[in-house]
Amino acid sequence: MHTVISREPSGTGLRPVSDSGAPAGEPRVIDPAGLADEVSTDESSQVRWTWDDTNNWYPALLAEGVRVDRAHDLRLAHAVLRTSVLSARTALAEAGPGAWDRLVPVPPPGGPTAAALLRPDRHPGAEPLFDLGEIAAPTTRSGTDRNSRREGDERPSGPDAPSGRQGNGETLDPAAELAAQLAALKDSTEPGRLRLLLAAESAGALAAAEMHHAGLPWRGDIHDEILTEALGPRPRPGLRPAKLEALAHRIREAIDAPPTLNPDSHPDLLRAMEYAGVGARSLRKWELEKLDHPVIAPLLEYKGLYRLYTANGWNWLDTWAPDGRFRMEYVVGGVVTGRWASTGGGALSLPHNVRRAVTADPGWTFVVADAAQLEPRVLAALARDERMAAAGRSKDGANTDMYAGIVATGAVESREHAKVGMLGAMYGGTTGVSAQVLPRLARAFPQAIDLVERAARAGERGERVTTRLGRSSPLPGDSWAAVQGSAFDEDAGADAQSRARSQTRSWGRFTRNFVVQGTAAEWALCWIASIRRRLWAMGEASAGATPGLAPVPFDRRPHLVFFLHDEVVVHAPAALAEEVTREVRAAAEEAGRLLFGDFPVDFPLSVAVTESYADGKG
Repeated sequence: MHTVISREPSGTGLRPVSDSGAPAGEPRVIDPAGLADEVSTDESSQVRWTWDDTNNWYPALLAEGVRVDRAHDLRLAHAVLRTSVLSARTALAEAGPGAWDRLVPVPPPGGPTAAALLRPDRHPGAEPLFDLGEIAAPTTRSGTDRNSRREGDERPSGPDAPSGRQGNGETLDPAAELAAQLAALKDSTEPGRLRLLLAAESAGALAAAEMHHAGLPWRGDIHDEILTEALGPRPRPGLRPAKLEALAHRIREAIDAPPTLNPDSHPDLLRAMEYAGVGARSLRKWELEKLDHPVIAPLLEYKGLYRLYTANGWNWLDTWAPDGRFRMEYVVGGVVTGRWASTGGGALSLPHNVRRAVTADPGWTFVVADAAQLEPRVLAALARDERMAAAGRSKDGANTDMYAGIVATGAVESREHAKVGMLGAMYGGTTGVSAQVLPRLARAFPQAIDLVERAARAGERGERVTTRLGRSSPLPGDSWAAVQGSAFDEDAGADAQSRARSQTRSWGRFTRNFVVQGTAAEWALCWIASIRRRLWAMGEASAGATPGLAPVPFDRRPHLVFFLHDEVVVHAPAALAEEVTREVRAAAEEAGRLLFGDFPVDFPLSVAVTESYADGKG
């Protein structure tokens, strides 16, 4: 049973809808102030709350202390169903572009991104603060998901604006959209797989909102101590920290540059280094490390400290963790493979040198868990390659390093070769050690290697590939087709043909990885959904336990506070840490069964219980 929530001219609309999409009762309009009470009352009936965008509704409910068990995020579901090969022949997928296609993610209300969007100096025609195209850009290397401070939404459509309208004034009908989505599921070729994906995606949106609401515990005094140790005391506005200024002076001296040279200006610095005969063609670290010149040491040190200062310095602390909590602004499904993105704050790239500031509340602790070699295990299960799955199977209750297990099969001689070879298989490595060991891996694990090879060939032909649950890759686009077409012109030269081949191989690398990374993202969504449900079922800590500093309803309950691709952090009362650990492990097993049934593949976790996040990571 669904209850569709919408903003109506006279209040908040509530429409009961059956799982077939038919009306299941009389629609009502209530006072918006009463929505939290309404949701809290109906939660016991297992309603699936259905809305246009989770961030338009759930943060306000959480602020009232109301947690939602199940939801259906229409924007997220629409994006999947419009592009999935499994629903390609449905009415929803075949319809022309509409208002739901033009919806963009809504940042959490009250956060830095929403505040920036609502600045008085911004006007309707202003340039976007960030480009959603960057969030959804295909990635072909692990860890390259975009998460710059410019990512996110173009304009607000939060609680202060009618949720039934998009930024350009187009009217949205959530009930009609839900009916269309339920029909698309029914008419799809694999409704079970798609239903699981949509449920997991919406559960992820609930978890992301809850993590923003609860916040990751952050000690501002420790963060300031870290910065002061590395950079010197906090400088006055407009000035560099003392250590950066001293390094800037050493850089100028080493290349005999004038005092006006600003090392933050890359063109000016490169020009000055060229005059000094340094021989640097860029300021990339790997290139500088090859050079022998007195400027290299201070420059490399400057670059490292400057990164800390600009990415996680005092301004970051004031903006993103002013109240002792870092409230991440996740974009669920923000990357084309289904991985999450972030609208700012560096939630997806929390550097090691500031993790000491992530400290549990008194009487509480962190349970830090990450999945070991997630993508190779997913590949083995996707391909149903039992020999490869066996290489990573736990033995005698102990977790097995999959790369060491591959060595034990005799496929390769060393763990390093196993790791480089598998990464090459999944990401398209064609040179060096990867190219040398791939033929041996193909002989040892033919089903797994064949799966990624077929995905690559499909991409090179301009075709779509699809994840385990049904997320499909985008088509290459008009520019790709134009380059391919130009290579077959009668007067096409070698350059045009070379460009077409290079573009073809590049898209093949993208689709090769899409099926693995996208399915791994689905496993992670199911893992999060299971953890979230299990933690809530544990109930509150005993009456004598120290309450945490998180807001209700999580002040006495273990709860998720951080997620990064294959890693979660749970903030829990110390007395419940052992039980939380068991539930997190059980959730990983459940996620594996949901995706792959009884196929014998293990998803072991590395788990640490610690009061400091810095101590929970290797």
